[in-house]
Amino acid sequence: MDVRVLPDYEAMSDAAAEIVAQKLRAQPDAVFLIPTGTTPLGMYRRLVELQEREGLSFSNATFFNLDEYLGLASDHPASYHVYMKTNFYDLVNADPAKVHVPEGAAPDPEAECQRYEAAMREAGGVDLCVLGIGRNGHIGFNEPGAPFDSRTRVVRLAESTRLVNAADFEEKCAPERAITVGMQTIFECRQALLLASGSNKARAVKAATEGTVTEEVPASILSQHPDVTFLLDRDAALLLDETDV
Repeated sequence: MDVRVLPDYEAMSDAAAEIVAQKLRAQPDAVFLIPTGTTPLGMYRRLVELQEREGLSFSNATFFNLDEYLGLASDHPASYHVYMKTNFYDLVNADPAKVHVPEGAAPDPEAECQRYEAAMREAGGVDLCVLGIGRNGHIGFNEPGAPFDSRTRVVRLAESTRLVNAADFEEKCAPERAITVGMQTIFECRQALLLASGSNKARAVKAATEGTVTEEVPASILSQHPDVTFLLDRDAALLLDETDV
């Protein structure tokens, strides 16, 4: 486990984008599993800049998203389909045929979960998984108590998660359920990168990196991953006993 503390959010975003870019340069057809939320926005902006400035290409890579709200059509303004198109996919030369987001409005959600999991296997597995972390230690939408052996499935969101995400919805009420890639699937990714910014993530970061490995802190399983890097800004690292600044 490599824990790196950067001076601020901008530096953390730069470092994250460079890790993704390095993977693309070394393996243009790499398979990525990537997140939404506010934390990765800086990383996405920098990746767009790298394409514009240096010609970094995304055209041969395959992208899977970690999750989507259950019941939301792909064109809903608060859907992760729209988030990813707006903030990343429409801004780079990613091949639309190689971009995958769970279908939240699928008529058979369980079948959609199985299809999505199978698609990742058929792609050869995930080379690099980029994650955020929730204040309660969730990764993807794997809330506290998520089984470490879980695969892509429908989950019920914690109330704290819904409150954080409520601002994305006109009615200020986030959906109660979502489709998420599971814990075992995340852990099987060949390389993992977790991003955390802000003092409100400090307790979750400490529990994930220095606490007991437990399903009550889903991100704690990453401490056992053979190739994981935690990229933190100073505020997210406030409570750590030891830091590599």
